Amino acid sequence: MLTDLPLSELRRYRPEVAEPADFDEFWADELAKARAVSTGLSLQAADNSVRHAAVYDVTFAGHGGDPIKGWLLDPHAAGGGAAMIVEYIGYGGGRGDPFDWLRWTCAGHPHLIMDTRGQGGEWLSADTPDPGDNGAPSSPGFLTRGIAAPASHYYTRLFVDAARAVDAARAWPGAAGRPIVTAGASQGGGLAIAAAHLGGGVAAALPDVPFLANPQRALEVTNSLPYRELADYCQVHPDRVDQVFGTLAYVDVVNHAKRASAPALFSVGLADDVTPPSTVFAAFNHYAGPKDIAVYPYNGHEGGGTSHFRAQLAFLASI
Repeated sequence: MLTDLPLSELRRYRPEVAEPADFDEFWADELAKARAVSTGLSLQAADNSVRHAAVYDVTFAGHGGDPIKGWLLDPHAAGGGAAMIVEYIGYGGGRGDPFDWLRWTCAGHPHLIMDTRGQGGEWLSADTPDPGDNGAPSSPGFLTRGIAAPASHYYTRLFVDAARAVDAARAWPGAAGRPIVTAGASQGGGLAIAAAHLGGGVAAALPDVPFLANPQRALEVTNSLPYRELADYCQVHPDRVDQVFGTLAYVDVVNHAKRASAPALFSVGLADDVTPPSTVFAAFNHYAGPKDIAVYPYNGHEGGGTSHFRAQLAFLASI
């Protein structure tokens, strides 16, 4: 069943979202501070039971110089010009096991998977702590951690990590001459958009059912987690509602989409009650670069599955 506006209205849905006056200055400063530290890229040979690819346990410097873990899978049969995929993980998950990430390398693409700081307690394990958390009271989850100001917000740290993952991919000698593509679903899709903006020189973006697009609209049309964390917090802190949405404006991926120029293929499920279709279309319709969107009328937050992966491969072959 449809959870939002009809498709004809979604295609025209281009809401005005709050944009801080210092948005560009804020992110330029955050990136400059992060990039003042070397990526510190470290690769250690890992699980050799993956037969079709070399697997490396990766560490690089993220926000605040914090060590961020990841996996790098380098297929033995990678094509010379095959894009390198930098993938970000959905909410609550971490880098898990290398066997969780075989799809892109089976198709011949080197693949860097960024672990998610502080997460990994729901569906895939993680190995990266979040030392930047100031411990301020928040609702359970991650959306309201450090919400008092953009500089302390959890997602500021995660967005910088995502940009630094692009830097780390570029620093790997095996990426020389390869285009860098950002990818991910849900939270990972939001990070793919942010990294396409903040990473610099990204060749394409593959954001599936992206999270953190127009969160104020999301609260109007869904009571599902993780967006419900915001409602829970605002319910007990009604005096901080303006502060909450003021901070979220810095990580609203609609504002990042306005500044992203790489070709992008989005996906949306019209029965999605986790990242409602209107929020996905808000990001898509504002996206500044060449773009297309795959619409799955009867799918929810799982999106288009393997059919969509094949569409992504075709998209990358066409750019």
